[in-house]
Amino acid sequence: MSTENVRRVKSSDIELKDKLVAINRVTKVTKGGRTFTFSAIVVVGNENGVVGHGLGKANEVTSAIAKGIDDAKKNLIKVPIVNGTVPHEQYGKYGGALVFLKPAASGTGVIAGGAMRAVLESVGVHDVLAKSQGSSNPHNVVKATLDALQKMRDAYTVAAHRGVPLDKVFNG
Repeated sequence: MSTENVRRVKSSDIELKDKLVAINRVTKVTKGGRTFTFSAIVVVGNENGVVGHGLGKANEVTSAIAKGIDDAKKNLIKVPIVNGTVPHEQYGKYGGALVFLKPAASGTGVIAGGAMRAVLESVGVHDVLAKSQGSSNPHNVVKATLDALQKMRDAYTVAAHRGVPLDKVFNG
């Protein structure tokens, strides 16, 4: 994960929408019986290039979700979006999950599975072809998708990094 492209965002100055990705009921067996707790993985985004994920754990589902939203607001990143799609093809990996994102023509829609779909819709991508390979664990798929999105660079970033004018990026 390259840290040069990660642009942290403060949650106070933007309107964020949250999406629940998965809830997991965890059972702990004690000598007094079984204790049930819940963990919730949540994705938040402003549907305009900002997205974050969080994990919340609590004794009730609602408080687990609330904790997940608070955690997600602390982990926001800025992602380049070009004409409602991703700038280029990109792989992302986390743990056993491998994801592939590919730009799509306008009107295609978000062709992606559950956990990936939540992340891509939260970030504001309207047209993308995506494939999830390997692990289908929602925690790892969300993190792999965010890894792929963090690696995305738009033409302006590439031009600035190379120190050349913008038209030279496409014609060079």
